[in-house]
Amino acid sequence: MGNAVLQSIHVHPVKAFRGLAPRQAVVEPWGLAGDRRWVLIDDGGKVVTQRQQPRLALAAAELVPGGIRLSAPGLDPLTVAVPEPVGTLTLQIFRDKVEGVLADAAAHAWCSEFVGADVRLVHMDDPAVRRPVDPDYALPGETVTFADGYPLLLTSAASLDALNSLIAQNGLADEGPLPMNRFRPNVVVAGAAPWAEDAWRRIAIGEVTFRVAKMCGRCVVTTTDQCTAERGREPLHTLVRHRRIGGKLVFGQNLVPQSVGTIRVGDPVRILE
Repeated sequence: MGNAVLQSIHVHPVKAFRGLAPRQAVVEPWGLAGDRRWVLIDDGGKVVTQRQQPRLALAAAELVPGGIRLSAPGLDPLTVAVPEPVGTLTLQIFRDKVEGVLADAAAHAWCSEFVGADVRLVHMDDPAVRRPVDPDYALPGETVTFADGYPLLLTSAASLDALNSLIAQNGLADEGPLPMNRFRPNVVVAGAAPWAEDAWRRIAIGEVTFRVAKMCGRCVVTTTDQCTAERGREPLHTLVRHRRIGGKLVFGQNLVPQSVGTIRVGDPVRILE
């Protein structure tokens, strides 16, 4: 396979907000430390993502001691403390009913002003017990935060290059090439062959091992420019012709940690199975 390495790491403290790109991250059983522990919900208790609100791409959340610091165009930054887990509310994330803890009123007001609708900010207090991974693809006891469905998402730089070549050849060339942030991964691998990740079943990044649970089906979020929040048609226009597998348009692989530890940019990536 050559010398595959970890090219970059991405942590998204608030689901659907812009991510961070640290040089290293702690891998916990349910994902990277700090990743997608916070989420917005609407007045009906349903999770709000870029699917409904593409402008969430323009908001950012930084991890700070004891909480997060929110920032967005046109608003003063706001530091939000991790709420005390004195009581939970039930929210709906896709088909899952999950318990979470409400942030304070100032956080709700800030987020609502940015979104332009009534939303609330919720924190996942205990990822070890709150939300199991999809039982169709999980082992007993595996859990996840407010990520779409799995603890980590892996993408490959070579596969993105191959996809961008397809877009240039017979896609909507004026929309390419696309940057990797369209796919909102946690870990990006360089040095593997294009689409090699399709066949991976177990990998190690540095000293941390992962089970490859399933390919990642892609949605309209990938058509959202993460710098402007404007939507196009790529990459779905090209994926539908070249990467329809099992009824899904796929790019990347969902991972579940099999051990814990720290991963670092530049770590070797080894294919175990």
